[in-house]
Amino acid sequence: MGNTDRQGLDNTANAAQPAAIIGHWIDNAPVASSSSRSAPVYNPATGQIATRVALGTVAEVDQAVASASKAFPGWAATPALRRARVMFKFKELVEKNADELAALITREHGKVFTDAQGEIQRGLEVVEFACGIPQLLKGEFSEQVGTGIDMYSIRQSLGVCAGITPFNFPCMVPMWMFPVAIACGNSFILKPSERDPSASLFIARLLKEAGLPDGVFNVVQGDKEAVDALLLHPKVAAISFVGSTPIARYIHEVGTKAGKRVQALGGAKNHMVVLPDADIDQAVDALIGAAYGSAGERCMAVSVAVAVGDVADKLIAKLKDRVPRIKMTNGLDLSAEMGPLVTQAHMEKVRAYVETGLAEGAELVIDGRAVRPAAPSAGIDANIAAGFFLGGCLFDKVTPGMTIYKEEIFGPVLSLVRVADFEQALKLINDHEFGNGCALFTRDGDAAREFASRVQIGMVGINVPIPVPLAFHSFGGWKASLFGDHHMHGPEGVRFYTRYKAVTQRWPAGIRAGAEFVMPTMK
Repeated sequence: MGNTDRQGLDNTANAAQPAAIIGHWIDNAPVASSSSRSAPVYNPATGQIATRVALGTVAEVDQAVASASKAFPGWAATPALRRARVMFKFKELVEKNADELAALITREHGKVFTDAQGEIQRGLEVVEFACGIPQLLKGEFSEQVGTGIDMYSIRQSLGVCAGITPFNFPCMVPMWMFPVAIACGNSFILKPSERDPSASLFIARLLKEAGLPDGVFNVVQGDKEAVDALLLHPKVAAISFVGSTPIARYIHEVGTKAGKRVQALGGAKNHMVVLPDADIDQAVDALIGAAYGSAGERCMAVSVAVAVGDVADKLIAKLKDRVPRIKMTNGLDLSAEMGPLVTQAHMEKVRAYVETGLAEGAELVIDGRAVRPAAPSAGIDANIAAGFFLGGCLFDKVTPGMTIYKEEIFGPVLSLVRVADFEQALKLINDHEFGNGCALFTRDGDAAREFASRVQIGMVGINVPIPVPLAFHSFGGWKASLFGDHHMHGPEGVRFYTRYKAVTQRWPAGIRAGAEFVMPTMK
């Protein structure tokens, strides 16, 4: 990752300069959209429209699929070693340009620059995993399963794959998908969020520079029209999706009905249980970062603190002191701890949840609705009065029947639920609709082991608030947080983007060749 040791980033320095209307990337080149439709792309810190993005048409999806289909046979036939070398070069280029990419993400998403750097690093870890594809694709071999008969297995690529990704991680989530898909020999079409689309084109340019052949990676900007065109296109073999549960369910239903392989990751309501024996200061630090980092716009954000026994009052006292001190300002300021929400509409949606919590009887300990952002450091755009900022909010005495407990808010709102004992905490989590992530803070190894075994959640942290698996493991939840049978990246990712084939062979007569005196190499 590049280093940034200045006090902050100038609002224009090192920024990729987008076109007036952001278009597509097809056949390894930028493509201006023919669509008459476009959507605004905001700088959330200022609240101003920075540019516009084209909303692709069915014809433009067809163009991207045609390019990917043409590229697929040659890329699939490329030795895995050579595909891995492209990934190695791409990794090198992302690292070289990481600060520029991170600043671009901050300008369109709003998250603080250091968080954008972290997003890129976590994406790069999947690229590093994909660089091992020659090893990951190794099959099995059984000699002499019958007289003169051998048997072996291989995994082969699918064809054209597509990824539909959310606004909250415009770099990392696409990198959960395309590095593994491409390394496995597939071609790929990315449909990024229209709220922060520029990172997708930045990535496409780096892939081209890394030597990826024309048509192997394509980007189509757009909304539901582009999504439906990908879901229904007969030449798209597989769809990966990350987003809300209603859309994940729709993607899975439509895609599988159309005969596609689908992995669709949905929403979350992640609980963090704090037992009475836990280190309270450590637990509070964890809650501050996991609930309010990235303004709560993370599918693994902790949005519910479950206080067991007499620990609730201790947590509230410390959180009440800490939450108002979170520094909220333009994310390009390196001292910023929280930036704005992504759009005005989303900010108003989160504010409405706060109002609903109050109306339903929850106690609003910290009300961030009136909090204004701090002035940024010198050299950073200070025109942030109209930015989409919402201060951290903290609710106490939340109950399972309340809307703010049941639904994913996706903002800087933490709800504290009080329970009497471990069993009630466990039941609370297991009864919830979502099953993405959870955490337990304790010093009791037996309680931790019991919790990890019995909790009905896909990703579990023990004294780790955001248990996102590393790239060589796989990411995914349970219940209404996952639709389909495969989690993302890691071994599950390789299985999703390949098909298993078993070959049984017998050779009645041998073939003899003369001697060779050169070092054998793969040709």
